[in-house]
Amino acid sequence: MTENAIFTPSRAALTIALLVLPQASILEVASALDPLRNANRQLRQEAFRWRVVTPDGAPAPLTCGLSLPSSGPLAAAEGAEALIVIAGYRLDEVATRPLIRELRRIAPRFALVGGIDAGPWVLARAGLLDGHRATVHWEDQEDLAARHPEIDVVPDRYVIDRNRVTIGGAAPAQDFMLHLIRARHGAGLARQVALSFLSTVRPGGEPQLSRPGTDPAMDPRVARAAARMEARLDAPESTAETAAAVGLSPRRLEVLFRQAFGTTPGAHGLALRLQAARRMLAETQHPLAEVALRTGFTSPATLSRAFRKAFGQPPGALRRP
Repeated sequence: MTENAIFTPSRAALTIALLVLPQASILEVASALDPLRNANRQLRQEAFRWRVVTPDGAPAPLTCGLSLPSSGPLAAAEGAEALIVIAGYRLDEVATRPLIRELRRIAPRFALVGGIDAGPWVLARAGLLDGHRATVHWEDQEDLAARHPEIDVVPDRYVIDRNRVTIGGAAPAQDFMLHLIRARHGAGLARQVALSFLSTVRPGGEPQLSRPGTDPAMDPRVARAAARMEARLDAPESTAETAAAVGLSPRRLEVLFRQAFGTTPGAHGLALRLQAARRMLAETQHPLAEVALRTGFTSPATLSRAFRKAFGQPPGALRRP
């Protein structure tokens, strides 16, 4: 992980501009800003400053239905040391060509440019991640790597590479801000901020998805089985194969799954695959045949039947005009 001068000890105030796109998550905005606010409170000084900008300067409608006030359009971010893009859904609508051009123009004026959740997609479209290691929300990692082979996509919580930072989502955004606080003001302050949120300091190199067996409330064998299903959406195993892989009989695995999830291993795996298919249909332009292949269905017709049974509508109903 290569970092820049922003991550060196300093008592000087650091200004961060957040470019919040419509249909972003309020949790990601809060995860980016609240650690900085708390650090200022702990230090009793304005060690961190921030401003929120939007593509046109108007309040940004968020996924929760609230609108986030803005200090102005993207040009109002100038003068900050760092610019971080927070994006969520409907990128084809909100990440417009004029915005991409303006982002490409203004990016060299910042010591650090980054993105949270779908923000790395926006940076990638602007060519700002070419030749860099980067991450994105785990649901989009495969697509980002396929669409932009010039980017080294990794599954980390956040990645700092020279003057770029990419962050997988809301919880990793807090992790990154704690890292920034620690780098500039010491481990003690970062720990105090984390404790204020009943959280811990987690390194960026950890995977976004929990390792099997890390949920203390779940039988570790069930956790490993569930993780296998999540990792094999395109090539699902039979219940017998999954059970053998985690050292259980199929019947015992079914009993434990009912206790943990209230359903059978087969039904749980099918639900994971259908949810993945629904996300791809709603948020990408992949053909139905590709969606079926990538979610473990033998044909588009098989996916369509399972989709209609689960959601009461055909897959095509989720395609935006």
